[in-house]
Amino acid sequence: MLPLVVRIERATPPERADALEAAARAVLTLLDEPGEWGEAIQEWERIGIRKVVRRARGSEWRRVLELPGLTATAGTAEVRVHPPIPLDGWPKELSRLQVSGTDLEDSGELGPAGDVVLWVNPGLTMSAGKAMAQCGHAAQLAWWGTGPEERTAWRAAGFALDVRTAEPKDWQELVTSDLPAVRDAGFTEIEPGSVTVIADTPWLRRGGFRPDGWGPLRHP
Repeated sequence: MLPLVVRIERATPPERADALEAAARAVLTLLDEPGEWGEAIQEWERIGIRKVVRRARGSEWRRVLELPGLTATAGTAEVRVHPPIPLDGWPKELSRLQVSGTDLEDSGELGPAGDVVLWVNPGLTMSAGKAMAQCGHAAQLAWWGTGPEERTAWRAAGFALDVRTAEPKDWQELVTSDLPAVRDAGFTEIEPGSVTVIADTPWLRRGGFRPDGWGPLRHP
C-alpha cells in the first residue's frame, strides 16, 4: 500500500484541486525517482497499486517529514508520499493519522486546464482523500503509457497537470475513448466498477507508447 499524507492546517486548509494535483504529482515523482525504493515499488505494482490518503497538521506533519519519502506541492497544497509498505507495517507516525477530515473545497472558479488533465467523473461524490487516491491512480496509468521522450519533457515541466471535473456532456466521450481510465473496486464511498478519473494527455490521444497489457485499472 502506498501512503500519501496531505497537510491540512486548521487555519489554512489547501484548495481541493491543489490537493488532488499534488497527490498526482507526488506519485509521478516517486515513480520517476524510485531510488532505494525501486524493488518495493516493483513488488507493489505487481500485487496492485493501492493508495491510502491520510491528513496531518502541526507536529504530525513535522514527524511525517522525518520519515523516508518525497514531498510534492501544487498551489496551496503539500502532499508527502512514502515508499509502499504493508498496512500492518506502517510506522506509528503514519498509522496514527486520520483518514477522515479531508473534505476540502475550492474557494473560486478554476482556470482553464493545460495539456495534461485528469478528468474526474462529474456523477460521483468523493471526499477529497478518495479523489486524491484516484488521481494518483490515473497519474500512474498515464506514466505507464508515456514513452521515454514524453517522460523527459513532462519531467522538465515539473510534471505539470491539472485536475478538473468533466462536464457531463463530455464525460461519455471520455469514457468511450482509449484514454487510461481508473475503475474503482467499490470498497469505499462509491459503487464497484465506477470510472472515477480519466487521464488525458496529447501523446496518449495520439496513440503513443503503450506498455504491454496496459488497460483500465480496477482498484480499491
